[in-house]
Amino acid sequence: MLYWFIHVLLGPLVRAFHNPHVEGLEHVPEHGPAILASNHLSFSDSIFLPLALPRRIWFPAKMEYFTKPGLKGFLSKAFFKGTGQIPIDRSGGNASENALKAGLDVLQRGDLFGIYPEGTRSPDGRLHKGKTGVARLALEGRVPVIPVAMIDTDKFQPTGQLIPNLAPVGIRFGAPLDFSRYEGMANDRAVLRAITDEIMYELASLSGREYVDEYAATRKAAIAAKAEQLVAKGTAKAEEIVAAGRGRVEGVVAATKERTQHRLESRSSGGGGGRDRAAPGVEAQLEPTAQPGPAAVPNQPSADPSAPIRHTDRSGPDSRDA
Repeated sequence: MLYWFIHVLLGPLVRAFHNPHVEGLEHVPEHGPAILASNHLSFSDSIFLPLALPRRIWFPAKMEYFTKPGLKGFLSKAFFKGTGQIPIDRSGGNASENALKAGLDVLQRGDLFGIYPEGTRSPDGRLHKGKTGVARLALEGRVPVIPVAMIDTDKFQPTGQLIPNLAPVGIRFGAPLDFSRYEGMANDRAVLRAITDEIMYELASLSGREYVDEYAATRKAAIAAKAEQLVAKGTAKAEEIVAAGRGRVEGVVAATKERTQHRLESRSSGGGGGRDRAAPGVEAQLEPTAQPGPAAVPNQPSADPSAPIRHTDRSGPDSRDA
């Protein structure tokens, strides 16, 4: 009931504001079980795909989405149940078996089961190596596999971004793949790998994405390790810069202290104290200088006691006329 309520509520809203372009919907059977195997680019894949289908579809989902406490947990549980998500217990290393069992239960009821063979969202936008669970499900459930390509949903809502962008998206359904020729070979690992690779190659053709023969989880781990290395390298470099700066500051402080101490010792040397002793250069200015004698009068005759005294008339013409 909740599924159809959200389907009816969100469907017109999504189509009104962001109607995805859908191709090949006629490949989805109106009745009967089938597996819809899709590439996985964004969290929004699990919203756009159910809204594009006239039938109900079920997806496996982490148990954590259904067990969060409080109001947030209640809303999370309601949303995931309303979009056809089945809680899968991934503890104890039985996640694959639990998902397979949940998928078989859905198919035996005659419903559609959605699965992302990559196992997680693509970390780089490319199509990664598929896990063989989809092949086991197809053989044990004896149902066709319909490849579904999600187009540019990573541009609509990139990983880690809560608010989506107004980027156009598309959904492309391919023709059903029949693997009945492998009936009874569900335990043959080579057969499971061949079936899975065929599905992934079809998805690569439908989506136009580059195929990489590497698991998405492995690629994610490599990216995370590289990021940790860069962070560690940056932290070490920052610590090196801080240490070098601290060393330079300590060197300047030590040199300043040494120069100050040297000046104090220079001023206090000699026992007289810096206050009683003139500074160098001042002493030279305080040395007494020789006083000059009377100036010699040039060509002055020597005095003769026997010579008569001659009086010089110092009166000028004006004095005689007086």
